[in-house]
Amino acid sequence: MAKSLKNPHFDAIPTTLTLKEFNQFVLPYLSKGRRGPQPTISLYKLFCYILRVLYTGMQWHMLEIDKKNNGEPELHYTRIFRKYNRWANDGSLEKIFKASVLELAKNNLLDWSVLHGDGSTHGAKKGGDNLGYSGHKHFQGEKVIAIVDRNVNILSPLTIAPGNRHESPLFAPAFDHLKSIAKAVKACIKGRIMSLDSAYDSFKNRKIIFNSGMKPNIKENPRNRKKTKRGKKRMFSEAIYQERFRTVERAFAWEDKFKRLLLRFEHKSINHLGMKLLAYTLINLRHFV
Repeated sequence: MAKSLKNPHFDAIPTTLTLKEFNQFVLPYLSKGRRGPQPTISLYKLFCYILRVLYTGMQWHMLEIDKKNNGEPELHYTRIFRKYNRWANDGSLEKIFKASVLELAKNNLLDWSVLHGDGSTHGAKKGGDNLGYSGHKHFQGEKVIAIVDRNVNILSPLTIAPGNRHESPLFAPAFDHLKSIAKAVKACIKGRIMSLDSAYDSFKNRKIIFNSGMKPNIKENPRNRKKTKRGKKRMFSEAIYQERFRTVERAFAWEDKFKRLLLRFEHKSINHLGMKLLAYTLINLRHFV
């Protein structure tokens, strides 16, 4: 499906927010200090600095910080990083992402009829925690499992693992988070279709999907079989499977717009996840900003 002004699901991905948009979609979910003097720099401006790092991919100390009247920077870059580190670790960024999904549901912009899931691996050349060497990608990195709807809205990006982990066993925690999101927005997933590639073809994953009332549309993994597998043929629609190239793969392509996510620069996995949550939130908010 080509990008078109007539289709609101493929609007341009925003890289920043106005003050009004920040107050509506972000501010209610950010943790704020309870003690000490009031900060001289607004949370909106701090958040804009963080979005600039996310979009450009620059290092924290390379941030162009506005000057005061005396010519000195209005704050040190470490204050911005400490604020981001706090929001990433106390769950504020996760709350912002969940709120974006709730906003989509409130405006009837979610299409639960078919959900697509896939994994994405990012290299981490500077090291850190929760890393593993991916023999397929030939680098050390981290893996994230994302689930999107038919309108390329990201619903579940919170499953992270070392790059050497296979994606199949990671589906269970990703699906649990999807169900929690569906419950929060009061969406019924029974009778819906979960479409996955052959990496997720396992009895356990199919059972998880069946037990939730959904229908699995998983491309079968032949596993070096010489003959056709005996028994009843499993349900599989090639047309639905091909949708993944304009849904979940498109979402990963949009993610690459944010240069900070092309590689993992953060030593802590939770900080890298925070950057992903911000990017996915902006992708979801493209309908409103």
